[in-house]
Order: sequence, then structure tokens, then C-alpha cells
Amino acid sequence: MSLWKSVLITGCSRGIGLQLVKELANSNGRPATIIATARNPAASTALQDLSKTYAGLHIITLDVSSEKSISSASEEVLSIVGSAGLNCLINNAAIGFPTNISNVTPEAMMANFQVNTVAPLFVTKAFMPLLQTAATRSSGMGLHRAAVINMSSVLGSITLNFGDGANFRSYAYRTSKAALNMVTRCLAADLESSGILCMSLHPGWVRTDMGGPYADLTVEESVSGILSVLFSLNEQNHGGFLDYRGENLQCLLFTNLGWPHVHVRACGQLTLR
Repeated sequence: MSLWKSVLITGCSRGIGLQLVKELANSNGRPATIIATARNPAASTALQDLSKTYAGLHIITLDVSSEKSISSASEEVLSIVGSAGLNCLINNAAIGFPTNISNVTPEAMMANFQVNTVAPLFVTKAFMPLLQTAATRSSGMGLHRAAVINMSSVLGSITLNFGDGANFRSYAYRTSKAALNMVTRCLAADLESSGILCMSLHPGWVRTDMGGPYADLTVEESVSGILSVLFSLNEQNHGGFLDYRGENLQCLLFTNLGWPHVHVRACGQLTLR
């Protein structure tokens, strides 16, 4: 972790984002610079309390659905990290709610795509110069150099949307997360030459305001797993899709179905035989 000099996390007012900030701020050898963003950070008492306790924790306003806010935040982050650049961007901010065939609307679809798919792309684009700056200072791939982590969901899996896996009805959320996984793969292709690792991460079904009270995991359990995965990332994970336990979901999607004609490489690429 001592090699992880700076990290920026979106959507930190509550849930997984807030817990990530807490865990990092309390950890031994924590990143020197932790930048927590929220649409309205003043409304998060817990986030404000953390900023009073831990040196190196910066809270800035970022509405990921606003180009003006993204531009303003990127300038503020530049003033914080300076010539060292930014080592890690975690696109965590998201929205989600059930939308079945009866009640789904164009407005719901567009709202989910704007926050869950479009915003991570354009936030990454805005911070790309800072990520590239950090990447020039090291080699290999991982948090020690530069990384983009997109918080996705197994609900974005097309292959697993059948049987019990199809019980959660949400056209808007599920399709926006499936599209986010494609954004991750596109970013991986574009940023590989700069040495910036890009991957999607499923945090599990977590008991948050979004996940609901009956979810499998506490936010502490999820974040503990997430951080363990992040610390172990390397070149083999570039363009991949892991869950909070480190399991490769791209491999599991196919091997669990017993498709012998599909060979899945460690990086998640597919070769049809």
C-alpha cells in the first residue's frame, strides 16, 4: 500500500464509497493522498468527520453527471496531486432501482446510463492526463503505477441473466452495467500503451441503501474483499472483470455453463474453437 500514493473515489457520501475512504484512512501505510468526491459532500456528516481526523484526506465536490462539475473537479485534483499525477481512479458512483417490463421508462433508462455508464467514461477521460503522468513514473501494471477501477455488477452479465439470476428485474440498471463492462474493455484497449490498468469489479450484493437490507454482505465485508483484490492487481487483470473475492467472472460465465467450445484466457478474452 505504501506504493499507492494517491487515489480518487467517486460517490463517497455513503455506502461502499464511504467505507472505502474509512478503510483506507485507517489502514497502516495508507495512500498519502485520498480524494473523496460526492455530489453534495457537505450533506455527509460521516465524510466530513473523517476529513477532520485524517491528514491527506481531501473532499471535493463532483457531480459525475455534469461535465462542468467534472472539469472543475479535475482542476482541483491537479492542484492536489501536482506533478506526481494520480495513481488510481475508482469510479464508484452509481444509481439503481428496479424497472420491470411494466414500469420501465425511457427516462429511467437514460438516467441509469448517464450515471452508471457515460459518467465513468467521461470522468476517466477528464483524469486521464493525471493517470498518464503517474504511469510515466513506474513500470508494470497495478496500483503502484496507474489504474482505473470501474465498480460494475454481476447483474450486468448477459450470460448469467437466466434462471435464478434473472429474478432481479431491472432493465435500466442491468443494461447500464453491461454497457459499463464494455466501456472498461474499450478503455483497456486505449490505455494499455500508457501502462494504465483498467478493470471492472463486482463488489458483491451489499447491504447499502441501494442493495437493500437482505443483501448477502455487510459493507465492511465487501470493502475488505475489494481492497484485497485491488492490492493484488497486475497485468493479467487488465481488461478483466473480477468480484470482491478475486474470482474472474469472465471465466466463470463460461466454464460454469460447461461450454467446451470456448476457451477463456486469464485476461478474459475469448477464443472460439
